[in-house]
Amino acid sequence: MVEHPRAAVEEPPVKRAKGSHSGGHGGRGGGHASKPSAAAGSQKAAGRPAVGAAAHSLTLNEIVSDKLTKIAREKWSTPTAVPAAASTAAATPGAAATPGAAATAVSAAVAKFEPDLVVSIYRTELGGGGKGGSAPAQKRVMLLEVSLYLENYLWPNFDAATASHEHIMSIVLMVNEKFREGVPAWTCFHTREADFPALFQRLLSVKASAPGGQMAMHEQTAFLIFSINMFQSLENEMVRAQVLKLVSLPLWHSLSAGRLQLELHAQPTLVKHWKHLAKKEGKAAARPGYVPPKQRPEAAFLPGLLDEFLAVLDQVVRRPADPVVAATPAIADAPAVTPPPAATATPSPTTATAAPKSAKKGEAKAAARAAAAAKAAVVAAAAAAAAAAAAAATATVAVPACSPPPEGSTLDRAALLYCERFMELCVDLLSQLPTRRFVRTLLEERAILIKARLSGLFRHPGGNLFRQLVDLFQFYMSFPINDHTGEPLAEDTVVAAHYDKVCQLQRLAFKHWPQLKELALSHCGSVEKRESLRRHLAGLSGQELRQLVTRQLRLVGEGDPWADMAGFLMEFLTPHDYLIRNFNLFRQAVRFAGWSRMSLPLTSMRITEVRKPQIGENKPAAVTADIVVDTKALRGNIRTEWDETKQHDVLFLLTIRPPSEAQAAEMQAAAVAAAARSTQGSSGGDREKAASEAAAAAKLNAGQRFGLVYVRGCEVIELKDENGKLMNDFTGRVRIDERVPPGGFLRTMTVALDTAQYQLDMNAMVKSKSEDLYGTFNLLMRRKPKENNFKAVLESIRDLMNEDVIIPEWLHDIFLGYGDPGAAQYKNMSGTLKTIDFKDTFIDVEHVRSSFPEHTVRVVNNSGGDAPLPPFRVTFPDAPADPAPPPAPAPAPTADTNSAPANAGSSSSSSSAMEVSAPLPEIVVESYTPPNPGPYPQNQPKRNNVRFTPVQVEAIRSGVQPGLTMVVGPPGTGKTDTAVQVMNVLYHNCPGQRTLLITHSNQALNDLFQKIMQRDVPERYLLRLGMGEQELDTEQDFSRVGRVNAMLARRLQLLAQVDKMARQFGVTDDVAYTCETAAHFWLLHVLSRWEKYSAAVEARPTAEAVSELFPFTEFFSDAPQPLFSGRSYEQDMGVSRGCFRHLRTLFQELEECRAFELLKGQGDRVNYLMTKQAKVVAMTCTHAALKRREFIELAFQYDNLLMEEAAQILEIETFIPMLLQRQDGGVSRLKRVVLIGDHHQLPPVVKNMAFQKYSHLDQSLFSRFIRLGTPYVELNAQGRARSSLAKLYNWRYRDLGDLPSVTTSLTFLLANPGFAFEYQFIDVPDYHGNGESEPNPYFYQNLGEAEYVVSMFQFMRLMGYPASKISILTTYNGQKALLRDVIERRCANNPLFGRPHKVTTVDKYQGQQNDYILLSLVRSRVVGHLRDVRRLVVAMSRARLGTYVFGRKALFSNCYELQPTFSQLMARPTQLALVKGESMGTCTRSMKDNSTFDLIPSVEAMAELVSRIEAEQQAAAAAALSGKRAGPTPPTTAYPKPLLIGSSSGAAAEPAPPGEEEPSPAGAAAAGAAAAAGIVTATVTAPAATAASSAKPSVEVPVAAAVPAAVAPATAAAAEAAVKKTASPAPVHAAK
Repeated sequence: MVEHPRAAVEEPPVKRAKGSHSGGHGGRGGGHASKPSAAAGSQKAAGRPAVGAAAHSLTLNEIVSDKLTKIAREKWSTPTAVPAAASTAAATPGAAATPGAAATAVSAAVAKFEPDLVVSIYRTELGGGGKGGSAPAQKRVMLLEVSLYLENYLWPNFDAATASHEHIMSIVLMVNEKFREGVPAWTCFHTREADFPALFQRLLSVKASAPGGQMAMHEQTAFLIFSINMFQSLENEMVRAQVLKLVSLPLWHSLSAGRLQLELHAQPTLVKHWKHLAKKEGKAAARPGYVPPKQRPEAAFLPGLLDEFLAVLDQVVRRPADPVVAATPAIADAPAVTPPPAATATPSPTTATAAPKSAKKGEAKAAARAAAAAKAAVVAAAAAAAAAAAAAATATVAVPACSPPPEGSTLDRAALLYCERFMELCVDLLSQLPTRRFVRTLLEERAILIKARLSGLFRHPGGNLFRQLVDLFQFYMSFPINDHTGEPLAEDTVVAAHYDKVCQLQRLAFKHWPQLKELALSHCGSVEKRESLRRHLAGLSGQELRQLVTRQLRLVGEGDPWADMAGFLMEFLTPHDYLIRNFNLFRQAVRFAGWSRMSLPLTSMRITEVRKPQIGENKPAAVTADIVVDTKALRGNIRTEWDETKQHDVLFLLTIRPPSEAQAAEMQAAAVAAAARSTQGSSGGDREKAASEAAAAAKLNAGQRFGLVYVRGCEVIELKDENGKLMNDFTGRVRIDERVPPGGFLRTMTVALDTAQYQLDMNAMVKSKSEDLYGTFNLLMRRKPKENNFKAVLESIRDLMNEDVIIPEWLHDIFLGYGDPGAAQYKNMSGTLKTIDFKDTFIDVEHVRSSFPEHTVRVVNNSGGDAPLPPFRVTFPDAPADPAPPPAPAPAPTADTNSAPANAGSSSSSSSAMEVSAPLPEIVVESYTPPNPGPYPQNQPKRNNVRFTPVQVEAIRSGVQPGLTMVVGPPGTGKTDTAVQVMNVLYHNCPGQRTLLITHSNQALNDLFQKIMQRDVPERYLLRLGMGEQELDTEQDFSRVGRVNAMLARRLQLLAQVDKMARQFGVTDDVAYTCETAAHFWLLHVLSRWEKYSAAVEARPTAEAVSELFPFTEFFSDAPQPLFSGRSYEQDMGVSRGCFRHLRTLFQELEECRAFELLKGQGDRVNYLMTKQAKVVAMTCTHAALKRREFIELAFQYDNLLMEEAAQILEIETFIPMLLQRQDGGVSRLKRVVLIGDHHQLPPVVKNMAFQKYSHLDQSLFSRFIRLGTPYVELNAQGRARSSLAKLYNWRYRDLGDLPSVTTSLTFLLANPGFAFEYQFIDVPDYHGNGESEPNPYFYQNLGEAEYVVSMFQFMRLMGYPASKISILTTYNGQKALLRDVIERRCANNPLFGRPHKVTTVDKYQGQQNDYILLSLVRSRVVGHLRDVRRLVVAMSRARLGTYVFGRKALFSNCYELQPTFSQLMARPTQLALVKGESMGTCTRSMKDNSTFDLIPSVEAMAELVSRIEAEQQAAAAAALSGKRAGPTPPTTAYPKPLLIGSSSGAAAEPAPPGEEEPSPAGAAAAGAAAAAGIVTATVTAPAATAASSAKPSVEVPVAAAVPAAVAPATAAAAEAAVKKTASPAPVHAAK
């Protein structure tokens, strides 16, 4: 094994920092504005180790030997029960095989529930409660969660009446761990959904059930995290029904009476509801057992949390003992939240009597000073409160001028973590409209924001994350939105409300407070300032301030202790809120990572131009520089990457000054000392954790280690080679035929610098007389092209924030996450198309009838024949309604009507509804004869040959109608074909509209575009933007410049046709000189002749007249002859109209070319093409973000948006393509949005775990719409894979079946040559004593699996499998690198093997497929990120004919989330099963045929087998090449080789003669190699399938056993017994 020193960018596991969460908001994407930086940058302050720390890893030995594992095995985690139960669920027809069903089945088979065991585990392993409790070790929590503690023990045995406090808290911890791991947390609760409300009630009262009525701090934090997870799961109906009760109107019972009156007065619509509640309470009060509203959970839960938070906030900062400071803190440096009691500074009578007179005098002065300080605090707090109330609408709360906390103060880390999580909960509640409505008022009355800002934690150096969260909390507290209607507030409204509050304060002061007359008469601008308010309020006493604040201003309740002193996931609030969140996320997402190939030393750099500032600006208009780098030392492929640098790419200029050893040691010592100081004050169980965190924090960062001094960004304008020639030009300045390879190795890049930063740098240099940093840059760094679009996205978001963002009215509420989720569906939209011309969608009339199973189809035959022929127009009812169930019994078909049969793929609810008799809505299907397009073959339209399913037809119908169309496309269901047909039908039904086509990847866009090229959409209307156009598999150029050139070339061809016609007509003028002269020729000579001809034929309607009088006979002499058949007048007249239609199209094209003739500049022509000519414009989402500003400047317009791969696109990158055009009069032009994707596959790639999990940046807009409940069409028939392969993942979808071709095509019916099974899990034990390894962090490798996979690939190549049909996938980049190295060493240069089609990761292979997939799972200690079911679905759905999975059986077989798939894999032998005597091209064995196979026991056995086959075939090839024939001695290997030596294409040999039982000489068979490899053949055959279902036949497979030849007798005996046992008549079904 070769070590890999390079550190590839790895996908880290989903394990996250303790205390964080990963649940997405039901309707929010993108997360919060500043949360990511807080999560990523303050691990130390938050009291948790870094993500992926080694302390959170579990080895397999630790799991197996741990006492918890032994307990779990005895009590709830029976390994054999789980797969069986999951298998049963997976095999149930029409049922989604969720793991919850398996958990229920297992719970019935395990030992009796022991409540004391739960209590014991909680107290010993999960931290326990009460005063002696401490935070649990993360490993213990992980271990219990992996053992299915929640699914199999806690929840199945939960009883609300008897469950202990420990039982409830154990559930809380397990749910939190699931969110931390990023796996579904609520799935198991759906198995007993009726009991969830009872659990919820127990959760609300869990604090009362704690020992002594007091929860430990770690329990409070865990419960708070659980609350966050609940409020982030509003998309789950079960959870939403419970948690929304906590934030509804009864919450206002906890408001003070005065504040309640104010709120009800401001919201008259709520008065009626409040009176209704009061009336109900009055009736309920007379009943026994009545509980007052304030004591119920609905009104007491959140207020209780607020009180708890304030109490914890008061204790988080540990101050040194200083009674004077503690007694009389000034407000400027008050370290604690709780106000100082007034009596603290007053001496007791006893002390006053005993003290000497001088002492009494000193104490009196101290008391006076204390009283003055206390009053100052009261005045300052009142000023802060009044300022906050006055400025709430303007989102500005002045931060008090606070001093740092006392020197030597430390933080209670457990309390710190609690405070951070509480702020996060507040932000979550305020950022969702359903939870914000009533909560914000409560938070405002309790003055949580002011109290948090005045706290000692806010000013402590260790409270960095807390400060960021408080800032974010402030942002949402004052967000300009109507809390009750959700309407965004305009700036004028916000300003007016602000000054209205200021005026109210002045009127109140003028009327009731003579001493505040100056305040009452001051202007608003001075009153709203904090210092001014503080000065005015200083004249009031403490009691007067209390009265003003509590009774008149009603800023806080009278019972509030502060009154003594105060005197992205379910929604976005507004589009502006949405943009701000995404702007901050993208702004913070810049990270430097990569290999050395990503940077080059600078040869030179100089500033070339600094333009004068524009009017009104104080920065240069532009700053450009020339950068020179030398690529001579680079390898060819890396040099090519640098040469492909293009316009708008972002590069980074770095100044690196590596420190000396002495400097590095000094910095390290300083960091260690600072980290040690941060641990002071830690005690008990926190000391060890604080020490480990301090050690981690003491490590120098990359900038310190490598001496990174300056970093500045720049944007590429152009790139030139050593000869000064322009490279990578796509503006048209360099013609295609003039492009040549770059010369030399020096590259000069002209770049644009950040003008604002440049001005700041120059100002700082002049002020401090420092060095010119732009002269110090010595390194140039680039980013991967796919990751380098952040600047364009940021600029687009910034531009949108400065514009009035107009979202289509029909999409606005759904986009923000509230309103009716189905309001934008075409059934609820106005202006729908009543009649749709489906063109070539339907193959025949029976196809039409079967496509509308829930309608009565009436066919009108206007095609002119006896039977209706395509194309068809379909007229739908005026008022589209939900489809009614079909009647029973169905009427017999007639000539014109037919009750279409129910779709075979429809849901079970449809079949159950068949018993209900109701009339079906009727649709009218009209077949018609399309107009003759012309006499030439190229005039005939291109036809569709795909027989669309009824669900696909519904998706096409919905996509053509206005509104939002969501299409969920499982793997292999024809998403691309459906999208292409939507485009085709939409073009023909709305020819004047323009459509924007967006995908995530260039490959998907090119596939889609090429299929559109093959449909009946003229090529002149197609445009492909972006770099990927070069990869189109076509000789034509569909780029902007290529289309312009094509239009100009087409103009010359058309003008030649005009000249030809003019000569035939005898016109001597140069009518073909320009498009304009051709237009005159059309009017004067062509159209006039046709009109005369039409009149003459109408007067003489005979076939002879049609041909004799036709004026264009000579012009069409090159068309297929005869032009007219002479059989009938109607037929010949149709031909003549077709000829005229051809001419009209010819001159219409010339008219379209006229603009390109008039515009002389290439740039103008390109812009016209893009904004006017093209009807279908295709680009990636990245290109849309890059070019938005250009599109806006060009007045680019479009009517429809179709987006494929929508579930893989970041939400903001989905949003930007909706806004690439200016709005017309404040109304969006967008009429249709079609989103096609699959949210059950992998989401957008977000490598930063904090952004991915904490801010939900990986949630696509498509997924968010699905979670919101937006109606969607889910395609339900796949045609990619064998039916048995599809069962590995179709449990994840509602009703995924197979297309007829899957069950009838010979490709899917024949077995894979040489293999007993079409899919199999191969158990790979430790190889040379090792399983997985980690040479670099997250760079996971498994040498045993790599060797086995490569041997398997070699075996397949020796069997004749084409290399292009084999792909090798893995779940980690480290394994990918190892596999590639092994293949390069053993296969690449060997003509017998070559390289497979691809070796890549599962994530990178999404959207692609191949016939055979070899999958390496790598991990042997923990499951890793394959536990994300979406990754599992992608991995299992890539193969068409065969999937072979290599992994650790003991690990993956018991993973709860993967059971529906792995229960099927484990039902087959877990050693590779091979069949002798077969090879590619000679195998005729059916999937159902009996077979005898061998089991390969180990990696070494497989390698030995491959080695012997290779040697024999090389010897046979050598003999064949020398002209010798094989002698009478048979070869020794029973696995034939049909492919020619020297060929790497995998060409198969001729099939064996019929009836020949022995293998052909070309592949010669014997058992020597198998015996030498230690393989014993078990001749076990499987009986044929007998009871298979006709709809979905289950595949019966044999089970054989093979053992090494030299084994211990006991082992051999066991193997023999296993063979006999498996030879019983009962077959083993692959579905179980």
